Amino acid sequence: MKTVLVTGSAGFVGRNLKEALQRQPEIRILTLDRQSSDAQWSAALNEADLIYHLAGTNRPKCEDEFLSGNAGVTRELCAKLTACGRRPKIVFASSIQAACDNAYGASKRAAETALEQFAAATGAEAAIYRLPNLFGKWCRPNYNSVVATFCHNIARDLPIQVSDPARELELLYIDDVVAAFIHELTTGRPGVIYPQITGSHRVSLGVLATMIQSFRDSRRTLMMPDLSGGFAKKLYAAYVSYLPEDGFAYPLEQRTDNRGCLAEFLKSSPFGQVFVSRTKPGVTRGDHYHHTKAERFLVLEGDAIIRFRHIERDAVIEYPISGRDLKVVDIPPGYTHSIENVGTGEMVVLFWASEVFDPQRPDTYFLPVQRTAA
Repeated sequence: MKTVLVTGSAGFVGRNLKEALQRQPEIRILTLDRQSSDAQWSAALNEADLIYHLAGTNRPKCEDEFLSGNAGVTRELCAKLTACGRRPKIVFASSIQAACDNAYGASKRAAETALEQFAAATGAEAAIYRLPNLFGKWCRPNYNSVVATFCHNIARDLPIQVSDPARELELLYIDDVVAAFIHELTTGRPGVIYPQITGSHRVSLGVLATMIQSFRDSRRTLMMPDLSGGFAKKLYAAYVSYLPEDGFAYPLEQRTDNRGCLAEFLKSSPFGQVFVSRTKPGVTRGDHYHHTKAERFLVLEGDAIIRFRHIERDAVIEYPISGRDLKVVDIPPGYTHSIENVGTGEMVVLFWASEVFDPQRPDTYFLPVQRTAA
């Protein structure tokens, strides 16, 4: 059993790291935060085999608090460990600002120096991570993260301020940080190292704001942004985590007639679109064909017969389908097709089309599947 201490456990990184540590085998977790007493600090430091030192100050009331909250706390941590004769491995969350000429950077650099001196004097291991701007779930909005602030405000239709749209940020996703920190549980290297976490993303403020706004707009337009890139997928996950708890759900526009109702669900230029219908017993939908658009039907509830006829032939092909089977039916171009509810209750069908419907070029042509007798 390894005892792991997380300082700053109530913060953004600390909360995400604790969740990941709880899923690791043979790990005992101790936590410290701003409310912890001096006695609690001493007791925890006397037991820890590995320390994730995340505690620090990045938004003080005055600049002097940078030194006390970053360098001061780290020096005190090292002094307490020295006093009790312990030399656990220390993983420190520093900042790329440590290379900059500002008060915050100087305080982080001084904290790094304290850890280097402790490691040199005791032979302890230390991994110092100079982290860029972080983003992801549970980061505090309107504090020191532009991503958190943009996500929080846009999700609530509140205004945002883009001071300089061209200004670039280096962003790193919280799960990538946590993965690197978890890896430290099983690695051992002598002395002090400065590991680098790969996979950071550079983006301008203007592009960042536009991307997050597109996530919000997707509820209205149903057009999902392209999430094929790693950054977009991570940013979307972050955005959704900031939705207000009374705003997770939103209605779809339903088109209703005597056959039942139909609602579009998702659209994407590369993917196409998904929609769902409810159809009354005895009703037939379709009787049309496409030249390029391909479709897939999935009956979720009820009993159906899906009929096909090649537009150059007379023979009708029938596929009896039940919602109990969850069987997907491909709809090839060049076949007029229809779906009839042959059950006694409502039929629910999920549809996928390979392209978003364009009323100017619908690629949908009416032609009955079953010819009328002369």
